[in-house]
Amino acid sequence: MPSITHVLETSLYAEKLAATARFYEDVLGLAVMLRSPRLVALDAGRHSVLLVFQRGMSEEDSHTDEGSIPGHDGRGRLHVAFGIPADALSDWRTRLAEAGIAIIAETHWRRGGTSLYFHDPDSHVVELATPGLWANY
Repeated sequence: MPSITHVLETSLYAEKLAATARFYEDVLGLAVMLRSPRLVALDAGRHSVLLVFQRGMSEEDSHTDEGSIPGHDGRGRLHVAFGIPADALSDWRTRLAEAGIAIIAETHWRRGGTSLYFHDPDSHVVELATPGLWANY
């Protein structure tokens, strides 16, 4: 079977695209790679991209001179997890507190990893996870 190397993109859908994208830029420090009225693409590290779409603007197929992209969208509180080094956990707690972001849950996994959970401006559940969460991380 051909192998999968990693998750390349994951998507969230925002009511207020500019505010949600700014959260990922300002609070998490992700660099913008593309900004349009329909979506903001952010560098999520290690060949990963976080796509934040304006809710409802990607429901229909999109056709360009480069090809077609099937329609998609999401509703409700979606989830995204970012990997962080174990020694950065304390710094992230401080960074979130300084930004006025409440940690809504913290989990200490049996494998040894720790996850911090909080909400973005669209109430999506964002997770910062140290190694040990999964057998492959």
